[in-house]
Amino acid sequence: MTQLIQYANLRSAPWKNGGGCTTEIAIAPAGAHLDDFEWRVSLATIAQDGPFSAFPGIDRSLALVDGDGVLLDFGDERFVLSPSEPLIEFAGEDAVHATVTGQHTTDFNVMTRRGACRHRLELRTVRGLEALKRRAGTTLLFLAEGESLTLSSARERIAMVRYDTVVMEAEEDWTLEAQHATVLVAEIIRN
Repeated sequence: MTQLIQYANLRSAPWKNGGGCTTEIAIAPAGAHLDDFEWRVSLATIAQDGPFSAFPGIDRSLALVDGDGVLLDFGDERFVLSPSEPLIEFAGEDAVHATVTGQHTTDFNVMTRRGACRHRLELRTVRGLEALKRRAGTTLLFLAEGESLTLSSARERIAMVRYDTVVMEAEEDWTLEAQHATVLVAEIIRN
């Protein structure tokens, strides 16, 4: 099954601490909540400095998709999520404090529950036609930058605009086509 999730149809929710907002893109199983999901993909805007919420037992990946970036302070280690270093992985139980380095930052967030599944997140640049090699039962393709992208298989052709996501579960060969686009490929692997 293939599903197009259009960003224009999603709603954002403000954080309890007022430091930003999150737009949930997809969650599994369907209808799950923050305390019982197997995997979750969202887009978060960090508007001010503050701590990240703790998610014990969850592995997380963040990818910068807009803004100057954010300094992530793990106590004994710091990492600057920036255009030159756009990806980071960390444990959901880690105490993380964020310091916004510009006006705000928007990040693509993948979370998987340890014991149920794990994930890989890859950043790719697409110019022209490229094959998409699927290596997992569930693959999510997120258009992070670029006006449009077309995803094609032998049976389907899907047009995407910025921040749209396609969830692929069928075993098919896919082709990506764009004049110039940046995509994030999240692979969900069941344990």
